[in-house]
Amino acid sequence: MFGYVLINKEELKFKEYDVYKSYYCGLCQTLNNRSGRFAQLTLNYDMTFLQLLLTGLYEPETKIESFRCKLHPLKKYIKRTNKITDYIADMNLFLAYLNCIDDWEDEKKLSRKIYTFFIKNKVKKIKKKYPKKTEKLEKILRKSSDYEKKKEYDIDIISSYSGELMAELFLYKEDEWKECLSRMGFFLGKYIYIIDAYEDIEKDLKKGNYNPFKDIYKNEDFDNFVERILTMMISECAREFENLPIIEDVDILRNILYSGVWAKFKTIRNKRRQVEEEKND
Repeated sequence: MFGYVLINKEELKFKEYDVYKSYYCGLCQTLNNRSGRFAQLTLNYDMTFLQLLLTGLYEPETKIESFRCKLHPLKKYIKRTNKITDYIADMNLFLAYLNCIDDWEDEKKLSRKIYTFFIKNKVKKIKKKYPKKTEKLEKILRKSSDYEKKKEYDIDIISSYSGELMAELFLYKEDEWKECLSRMGFFLGKYIYIIDAYEDIEKDLKKGNYNPFKDIYKNEDFDNFVERILTMMISECAREFENLPIIEDVDILRNILYSGVWAKFKTIRNKRRQVEEEKND
């Protein structure tokens, strides 16, 4: 369900892209160092956004180092890491674990079950380190799963669970910014759920999987309907973001919120339209 909170590379300066990539690489390397190669497979751009956001807000001391990537060993790369990176890496892996459990229970995907076996010991350590947070995340996922099993399709309700989950992830500290971060995470989480359901509607229906758009996706104004909802979610998210006193890398964050998320939506929408045109030919 993750991977929708992206940069629009065409509108970033070269230096800004290098900074963004260095945080992505830093998170990737941290996942490997803390939890092994299997953990690296869980890396996604949404968590890179959270890394940039929390780093910009709390301004921790950040290490900038060169390294050689085992996947691309011919040249050196730059990575940026700080204490927030460790938190993001742990939450990234724990979310991947929860998603695998959910996929196994709903669709009996054997690959997901096998993957949980490889990371379960790391997950135990994460639960021990963040007992309250991981318990909350598990409860939220259970509520979401229970709602889906009832075969109810209120997009506002079902997407709110993803919103609650992201809101919890955004709460790095209990401080003066917690309400703002929580609301920002909530609306971004709803956006992620909705655009994921939008992209996967045909695939979900073919497989018999739950999708809240099952009864309306053939409506003539379906694409516009989804776009209006996404606009509301991102508008609320961006409003909270602008209340945060972030200076460092703020242009990268704005690129993602005001451009990157829409570039992703347009890509999905255009692909859907192309498929429909091919069906009608």
